[in-house]
Parts: sequence; C-alpha cells; structure tokens
Amino acid sequence: MQNTFKAFSLSHNSAPLAVREQLALTENEVKDFLIKIKDLFGIKECLVVSTCNRTEIYYASEGDFTTQLIKALLTQKGIIDTGSYFAHFQQFNGQEEAVKHLFRVATGLDSKVIGDLQIPNQIKQSYQIVADLNMAGPFLHRLMHTIFFSNKRVAQETSFRDGAASTSYAAVALTEGLTQNINNPKVLILGLGEIGIDVCKNIADKEFAEITVMNRSREKAEKIAAGRNFRVANFSDLALEIKRSDVIISSVMIDKPLITKELIESIGILTYKYFIDLSVPRSVENNVEDISGALVYNIDTLRERADEALRIRMAAIPQVEQIIEETIVGFNDWSREMVVSPTINKLKNALEQIRKEEIARHLKNLSAEESERIEKITMGIVQKIMKSPVLNLKAACKRGDADQLVEIINELFDLEKQHVGYIH
Repeated sequence: MQNTFKAFSLSHNSAPLAVREQLALTENEVKDFLIKIKDLFGIKECLVVSTCNRTEIYYASEGDFTTQLIKALLTQKGIIDTGSYFAHFQQFNGQEEAVKHLFRVATGLDSKVIGDLQIPNQIKQSYQIVADLNMAGPFLHRLMHTIFFSNKRVAQETSFRDGAASTSYAAVALTEGLTQNINNPKVLILGLGEIGIDVCKNIADKEFAEITVMNRSREKAEKIAAGRNFRVANFSDLALEIKRSDVIISSVMIDKPLITKELIESIGILTYKYFIDLSVPRSVENNVEDISGALVYNIDTLRERADEALRIRMAAIPQVEQIIEETIVGFNDWSREMVVSPTINKLKNALEQIRKEEIARHLKNLSAEESERIEKITMGIVQKIMKSPVLNLKAACKRGDADQLVEIINELFDLEKQHVGYIH
C-alpha cells in the first residue's frame, strides 16, 4: 500500500502542441475513459487532468497498469500506431514522485506560464469529476484536500500568484481593470491565432463581460466559441463590432494596420474605447489614440507587465517549494499510517470481542447500574491496552519499518483468523 500511487504525463515539457492537441480530452471523454479503466483494470481511485498544455492520469493500484493505460488513452483518441507516441509520456512509477509531480502541477510550478492562475481550478474540476463517479477513495480525497491547503498557503504566504505572467493573461487582466466601472462591458477578440486563442482561454471563466470572437475564418471562430458563452461575428462586420465594443483585443497577423484612424473616425466614439494590440507588426494604427476617447495599449506595454510579474513569481519559487515539501511530509506520514490502519482496526476489534464475550459470560446477574460501571471500566482497559501498540505502529510508520511490527501483532493476536467486522 505504500507505493500504489502512480502517474503518467503528456505535457508541454515532453510533447509538441500537435501531439497534445491529439490527446486532449473533453469532459465527456474524461468520464468515458474513467469508466472504461475502472471496468478493464479494476482501478477504483483515479484522477484525469486534461488542459491545453497537458493530459495526465494519476491512479492508485497495487498493480502497474501504466503501459496499458497509455495504450487505452491512445486507442480512445483513435490512434492505432500507439508505439510511436510512448516517447512523449513521462512516467512516475513511485508514489513519492507521483505525489510530488501532482503538487507541482496543481500549484503552477510545472505550468508553461509559471504560477498559472487557471490550474488550481482545472485540478478542482478534475477532482469533482472523479468524486461524482465515486472514483476517489480515502487516499485521493486526502491528497486533493492537502493540495488545496498548500495552494491556499501559496496564495496567502507568497507572491507566486501576483500579476499576469503572460502577454495574453496580461491583456485579460488589463481588460478586467479597464471595464470594472462599465455595466455589462463588451469585449471583441479579433484574430484567433495562437495568442488570440490564449486570450480566449484566459478570459473564458472570468464572466465579467460579453465576449465576441471574430476571425477571417468564421469556422475557426465558431470552433473556439463552442462550449463557451461567446458571440461569433463575421469579419465583414468589423466596423459595426468595433462600434459596439468597449474593448478590442487584436492579434491579427497583417502587414499593415487593420484598425486605422480613418476607420475609427468614421465609426464615431461616444464613450471611451480601449484598443489592446497584441499583433506584430501592429494591427492598430499609431495615431488612433489622437481620437478623443480612444486609448491604445501595445504588446510592449503588456510584455513589460508580464516580465515584471514573471520576475516576482520566479523569486517566490523557493518559498513555494518549501511549502510543498512541508505539506508532503505531513501527507506521507498520514499515508504510511493508513497502511497500518487495518491492523489497528483488527486488533481493536479482537479485544472488543473478547471484552463483550467475557462480560456476557460472567456478569449476567448484575444490575443496570453495575453493568454500566463494568462497561466503562472494561472499555477503559481495552483503550489502555491499545495505546502502546498504536503508538508503536505509528512510530514504526515514520521510521519506514512498520511491516515487521504489523506481522508480529498479527501473529501474536492471531488477527488473520478474526472473522468479525471493523469497529469504528
């Protein structure tokens, strides 16, 4: 039981985007995969994490099913030539390394954007799915809540969550700040290349504005909007959509500015309009800001913000790693004690059965008051007898040599032959 938790990972550290896209799982696919591996391999505790940057499986089992699980995942995604994909997976076959990896992922230490603010929520959503499917047992429940506790410490005790450490997230943070005094602000995301898609992912869960997406290919815009509360607008309606929007985030790849002073003057600005230009070359003309009410932020401004946030987060890494190490020590102590819990329960059960049998045999004619007194006395005796074995077992767990003591106690009290249920 001390080495039953394992994991494997396909992430930005080990696989290119094209491969990660092939193996990304929707929520329904995650549920289907969990049910499948429970039926095929008898795995009862499992966590599946699938984001744009990683697809990972964590599972608790005395058997090693990592190879079979990777094949099952590839097969589910319609990949027949499974062998060529194995090199893209990192495997964590020891419990300590699997637990530590999950801690690092959940806190954002292993993210493409260090300290990623989305990852804690993504991990919580993954946990909720397995909890709903009854595929989270005592080990996984305890592990996940320990991780949530460490994340809370990271947020409260360090600057690891401060600022926006990517230009796309900085654009979203700036948008949120600019529109905080606008009732139901309207945001237009123009251009859905890599940066534009990142903006969409970062803004999707914010729910502070009405989001419209626009791309030269409407089909791509509809694909990005699927499953999200986004409007899709035709590229031909650019002037109309700029007119109705409060913030325009542009990442269009174009040789010359798409949004010109002439265009904005023809639209007419009645209130403040904010242009966030993430394009290189720029897609918003320099002199747009000469128009009253128009404010332009370019990628250099956002990069400065992101670089400063990244510097602050990088400086906080040693504190985050210290919090993780401290938290894992406590979790490992609990995990090792979990191994001896069945022996403790069996011993408690055996002593309690002896106590009840002796009371029933010798004390039949006692009054109710005398019976109650004897009950308390004998229960106290059992608790005192239990104290030393329990303390010694827990101490042995911390030393890592509980197995021998468990064997001695089992043999001494003949616990393997006890056929009675656990007493809680």
